[in-house]
Amino acid sequence: MDIKKEVEKIIDKVKNDKDFSNKFKSNPVEAVESVLGVDLPEDKINDVVKMVSTKINIDDGNIGAAIGNLFK
Repeated sequence: MDIKKEVEKIIDKVKNDKDFSNKFKSNPVEAVESVLGVDLPEDKINDVVKMVSTKINIDDGNIGAAIGNLFK
């Protein structure tokens, strides 16, 4: 699995699908797993969630939140 490619796919879905965006905000682990189609170990799925959250915040100009996501 190409994680970078999957993260980009999730980011695109968050930005372009309002329902998925709401799902990601309320339950990011479940949202990410639904796109990946696999049940990853907790530490791996949390890493993907952090990558997506950080990238979204950077793209939206919210650098403070992006930096904060790196330390969660």
